[in-house]
Amino acid sequence: MIDLWFVIIAFLWTGYFVLEGFDFGVGMLAPLVSGNAEERRQSLQTIGPVWDGNEVWLITAVGAMFAAFPAWYAGVFSSFYLPVVLVLVGLIVRGVGLEWRGKVASPRWCDLGVVAGSALPAFLWGAIFAGLLYGGPLAALLGGAFTLAVCVLHGAVFLTLKTTGPVRRRARVAAMAASAVAVPVAVFALSGLGTPPALAAMAALAAATALVWRRREGWAFAATAGAIVLTTLAVFVELHARPLPGLTLAEAASGAYTLTMLSWIGLITLPFVLVYQGWTYWVFRKRVRVGAA
Repeated sequence: MIDLWFVIIAFLWTGYFVLEGFDFGVGMLAPLVSGNAEERRQSLQTIGPVWDGNEVWLITAVGAMFAAFPAWYAGVFSSFYLPVVLVLVGLIVRGVGLEWRGKVASPRWCDLGVVAGSALPAFLWGAIFAGLLYGGPLAALLGGAFTLAVCVLHGAVFLTLKTTGPVRRRARVAAMAASAVAVPVAVFALSGLGTPPALAAMAALAAATALVWRRREGWAFAATAGAIVLTTLAVFVELHARPLPGLTLAEAASGAYTLTMLSWIGLITLPFVLVYQGWTYWVFRKRVRVGAA
């Protein structure tokens, strides 16, 4: 049961990073790839129907950590209290910006809030997990730079896949520029792990770069998503042996009865969540055009 719930938690964090990764990237890039208010609206509409649903993965992942591994949950969120609070502030500011920008006369401050509220969590999640693995400010900075660059690349590729016209063209240029940063940063950030998933993540980012140049947008998005999946796998492989200094997974886990009850709850609810989210993406699968309602 302990290993099962560790795998479930790793899966939930992976889903969160893949889905929120392009949300963060779009939020940061929207002002840069948009030449006017209509194009900014077009850019943000690509994530409009899904961004709040993507955040459910974070709530579920944190809730599962609290229920299945309370000692791990307490150690992580107390050790990184300030960065976690700043992540929450960023998510709140981004949410307010996305919801209010269509309801105010001048959405300038809302757009700035979306950019800041996307960049802050994108950087801090990498810093937090790098701190868990290595400790020290240099590792945290490198981890944050890596996740920030990957989110920008992931979001840029998503925009090329979901938009038309000038926004799509600018997003492709942004993706090429982001890949020039993300790949070398990934080499520095992941080579220390040296595990097969980490090496495969670097290869996936390199493949994404080549696919962007060849205008293979769907495959490029699959490659950036794959890089995030592989990076998260590499991190959780390391955390399985030592989730916190001086703490093993067995010591951090809840009792057998609690884990059994959680398993039944997860078995009932998780398939519904996956089906609903898949249906949402299917409904909103088409490209967003300027002037779309």
